[in-house]
Amino acid sequence: MERYKALALQITCDTINACDNKRAVEQVFQHTISKINGQIRASKAFIGQDLKLVVLPEYFLTGFPMGETIVQWREKACLKIDGVEYAELGKLANQNQVYLSGNAYELDDNFPDIYFQTSFIISPDGNVILRYRRLNSMFAPTPHDVWDKYLEIYGYESLFPVVKTEIGNLACIASEEILYPEIARCLAMRGAEIICHSSSEVGSNQLTQKNVAKLARAIESMAYVVSANSAGMGGIAIPFASTDGASKVIDYRGLLLAEAGYGESMVANADIDLPALRYFRNRPAMGNLLARQRFELYAESYQKHSFYPPNTLLDKTASRQHFIETQIEVIENKINNF
Repeated sequence: MERYKALALQITCDTINACDNKRAVEQVFQHTISKINGQIRASKAFIGQDLKLVVLPEYFLTGFPMGETIVQWREKACLKIDGVEYAELGKLANQNQVYLSGNAYELDDNFPDIYFQTSFIISPDGNVILRYRRLNSMFAPTPHDVWDKYLEIYGYESLFPVVKTEIGNLACIASEEILYPEIARCLAMRGAEIICHSSSEVGSNQLTQKNVAKLARAIESMAYVVSANSAGMGGIAIPFASTDGASKVIDYRGLLLAEAGYGESMVANADIDLPALRYFRNRPAMGNLLARQRFELYAESYQKHSFYPPNTLLDKTASRQHFIETQIEVIENKINNF
């Protein structure tokens, strides 16, 4: 498949923070999945049957923790890898014949005391074909916090997964991780052509940090960025439209192809032109930034310098306060001692 449409579907996040039992949470999940199914079907009828990739916003099923502890959020919000929610999303992808990317909080039996924030891609046959565990987070556990054990179980290559499909080489970046160029670079090293970015961020007409970063990551990686933002978040005290708007599709030159306004929207859809991208990557020129990369220049600096330490949760109970305390230690011990 050489050319097709991609959609950053901008939908409202119905949060589960106020739910006081599992049945109430399941009802929110069912409502959200049903709504997404209807919106994708309608969007495909309007955009065209060549709509093959749909990206959903960050934690679209749940919202984010608002005072809940790590343990409480595990029990309330996290999906099982083989759980019913992934099965229902698989049916949705199959019924609409799209690759579906999103982001959720997820359990892992190998790490029973924590959870991971996971971006995923589901193929049109209904199977999860990629899982990316968020590597940088302010208040949530990541593979880096249990580094040695995680690598022992899953291996280093699991950290930066890229899946080859008929619509190109797909990868995921979660939320504010778009601000970390190393992640996109590691995905580009492994052949990523389309980056699925699930986000829930400040909606603004200004060129925000994340919006600058999306353009930069597309240019640096010579890849499409399909970035889906929430259309507001209901059920919490934060003003509803604080995370609303500006879902977008950016091409491999950093050109904005489509952008949604405010509210639920299918406007952020655009053509993914694989032959054009691959021609651009294979053309000797000053603009071919991937072909001009000299990674050996930087490798030693990364090997010799460590700021935020790994393994901080291997022998410690996870808590929100742990993360801010660790960051304070990094600032005191590293940032201020050059």
